[in-house]
Amino acid sequence: MRPVTGLRSPALRVLAAPVALVLAATLALTGCGLQTGSAYVANVQPASIKEIPALKGQPIVVGSKDFDEQLVIGAIAVIALKAAGAGVIDRTNIKGSDSQRRALLAGGVDLEWEYTGTGWLSYLQQAKPIQDSHQQWLAVKKADAKNGITWLPPAPLDNTYAFAVTPENQKKYNLHKISDIGRLIKENPQAATFCVESEFAARPDGIPGVEKTYGFKVPNPSQNIQTMATGLVYNRTDQGACTFGEVFTTDGRIGGLGLKLLDDDRQFFPIYNAAIVVRTEVFQKYPQIADLFAPISKALTSEESLKLTTKVTVQGQDPTLTALQWMVDKGFVRSSDAKDGGQT
Repeated sequence: MRPVTGLRSPALRVLAAPVALVLAATLALTGCGLQTGSAYVANVQPASIKEIPALKGQPIVVGSKDFDEQLVIGAIAVIALKAAGAGVIDRTNIKGSDSQRRALLAGGVDLEWEYTGTGWLSYLQQAKPIQDSHQQWLAVKKADAKNGITWLPPAPLDNTYAFAVTPENQKKYNLHKISDIGRLIKENPQAATFCVESEFAARPDGIPGVEKTYGFKVPNPSQNIQTMATGLVYNRTDQGACTFGEVFTTDGRIGGLGLKLLDDDRQFFPIYNAAIVVRTEVFQKYPQIADLFAPISKALTSEESLKLTTKVTVQGQDPTLTALQWMVDKGFVRSSDAKDGGQT
């Protein structure tokens, strides 16, 4: 079972707050505890997104977590609602997933993107993932309804775990899928080295679960498994400190460093589809939000997110401008702030 605190970063840092703590947080989060998410306010006009009369001028508070993918898709939500005419209040870039979740439950945030696996395993404390994207969404949608949270249909975007290798090691050891790790262990156990977060080395949905599912044991784990902070895993893997690095599939550093992902050929890792979650009270008042986000969710694939986060994480672009250009390129909005402005 995924532990409650200190979970995989950044998508799975979660709350384990007792009710009293949630109540205590309510005052802070619904008051002055949340800050403006982005200093940049995009100039946005409708395109394929049309103005929604019911939303015109209505305050909708948008939140997000504080890592690059969430900053980008959070900005996408802000831009979409703004184009639809809502009086958007940007509260993205919330520090820590526990604070972000509490803000949603407490009413400090009305709407945000969340991951189905995070909701199911972490927020709702379920022991086992559901290895079917639609069924996972249905289960978390049903269970979270009692918390006053409505889950809209998910995007294809799946920010799950993977093992990454360098192109050199991929060619040297013929590594294309996780099953190949077992072969490498038999042929060359000293080469089966891992760079992972400390929790990943011990959690059932980390190394132990991979070993059980794929039928191998990492030899001499005290030497073959190096634990470190998330950000270091990517660079240490790229530098050859280990053969396999634990990564998140939509992290821009994968492309930036030219790392290659191994196929999870036994579908072990949970599914983390991104979906808009909205307070049910707000959704019942503005059900048009579902139609507003439906085409955006459809367009948000893992490949698209990887491109977007690469621009932010690797190229240093602003998350809001990156989101705005994507929304213009997809024809959802027009903006004089974007390249070509989407005028065609």
